Amino acid sequence: MKTRRRPVAVPTATRRCAIYTRVSTDNGLDQDFNSLDAQREACEAYIKSQAHEGWRLVPEQFDDGGFSGASLDRPDLRKLLDLVDRGRIDIIVVYKVDRLTRSLADFAKLVERFDAKNVSFVSVTQSFNTTSSMGRLTLNMLLSFAQFEREVTGERIRDKIAASKKRGIFMGGSLALGYRVEDRKLIVVPEEAATVRLIFERYLALGSLLKLLRDLRERGVTTRRRELATGRTMGAIAFTRGPLAYLLKNRVYLGEINHFDQSFAGEHAAIVERDVFERVQALLAQNGKDREPARHKSRAPLQNLLFDDRGFRMTPSAANKGGIRYRYYVSRALIEGAAERAGSVARVSAPPLEEAVMAALAGLFPPDGERSAQPANPQNIGEIDAGLVADMVERVIVSRHRLTIAFTPEGQKRCDRDRLDIEWKPVSSRPKREILGPAGSTTRPMESTTRATLLASIARGKAWLDQIIDGKADIDSIAAREKRSARGVQLTISLAFLSPKIIQAAIDGALPRGVSMTRLFDLPMDWRLQHQTLGFD
Repeated sequence: MKTRRRPVAVPTATRRCAIYTRVSTDNGLDQDFNSLDAQREACEAYIKSQAHEGWRLVPEQFDDGGFSGASLDRPDLRKLLDLVDRGRIDIIVVYKVDRLTRSLADFAKLVERFDAKNVSFVSVTQSFNTTSSMGRLTLNMLLSFAQFEREVTGERIRDKIAASKKRGIFMGGSLALGYRVEDRKLIVVPEEAATVRLIFERYLALGSLLKLLRDLRERGVTTRRRELATGRTMGAIAFTRGPLAYLLKNRVYLGEINHFDQSFAGEHAAIVERDVFERVQALLAQNGKDREPARHKSRAPLQNLLFDDRGFRMTPSAANKGGIRYRYYVSRALIEGAAERAGSVARVSAPPLEEAVMAALAGLFPPDGERSAQPANPQNIGEIDAGLVADMVERVIVSRHRLTIAFTPEGQKRCDRDRLDIEWKPVSSRPKREILGPAGSTTRPMESTTRATLLASIARGKAWLDQIIDGKADIDSIAAREKRSARGVQLTISLAFLSPKIIQAAIDGALPRGVSMTRLFDLPMDWRLQHQTLGFD
């Protein structure tokens, strides 16, 4: 007689479950039982119902309160995805699929990421499983409707805000200095309004944002002081360049409501007279136009990487003097009119600084892969890949006696160190004035900068003359392009007709005494007459 064997129970593998909850607004999150708690409670009950399948809840909680589902940039979601990538999660459980995301594009990325780690995705109220084709179809349909709902809701809200602003109704947002809100209307605060008028008046008087920043600091003028519900205090600090420029351009002070690039008559009272406001806008536009050419021509390989030794970012700057362009890096503290807060080096000439940094990188990251223990010679700088600086360098700190180069994680792997200190001394921004030319009574000694300016002007005049001869430009177009007067262009072009003897004397620094660049303008075309006019033997 045969005996029947009892079936052997096969232990169920444990499947680690993580619950993710989200709510778009932070309203009600301070309650004892809020929306996040309700979502978690439902998900925990569902996981317990699947205990026979080996589902077990991990101890970590992933709750994003006050974050929109339109983006994946959420702190607890990033933590969850990090655990997924490390293989510590098997199943992600949510109350509804739109708690994870409302975007089809984002969801496609997440599913691809989950599949790479064999992670399943489960919605408690919309039962499906992403491991099956039918589950994927159901999920995509639900997400399509979720995204459609989000877009329609957004359009409806935007249309309502636009319609309200056209009627001059304040719809919230950043509150301009000089106003407070009462019954959704802007009410003028007399003390702050006086500060706003002072800012407009002083800008017209000084004509410069930098001078205005310094003036306001000296007067003790600060931003509005605000106390949050948490008891934390914000504001009451000195103005910086960006917010101050925004204040000067804000049409709210004309009694208008802003909506993107449009403005409409508002229900609130104006603080600044229209004539004053328009003059300020004209001055801002002119100052911006004057800075634009220098901004476009800036070549700064260390931009966004350079800091002074007090932590202020150093930004590129440039100046044209005597036809020569000088490049600098300037501490942000100096730009904001707070020179006393800048580091030990607030302004530094760009070329020698860039040369020192590039030479050090050439020694650590040579093209042939053979790393040297010492910084390379400046001659090797040209061999450095332009993208290498951005990939390997996290920041460069400038102090009076050294440069500190901090490397990115990739750079640390490549050079086996996290930083490099270089002995360095900043070059004076004032060029050294050398006296050129032989001593004697018949010639005029020249400074090197004067000679360089003269020769650059002669070269410029020859280049402009060639453009006119070739039909590529005329006097007026050159004047407009170079932002000079037509008469100034004509005088510079006249230098192209100087005799070789005069040009050679300028090169040698041996022009006769009393001969300046002004004397060289509009000389006779005859070289013999030029020599007689200038007193050449």
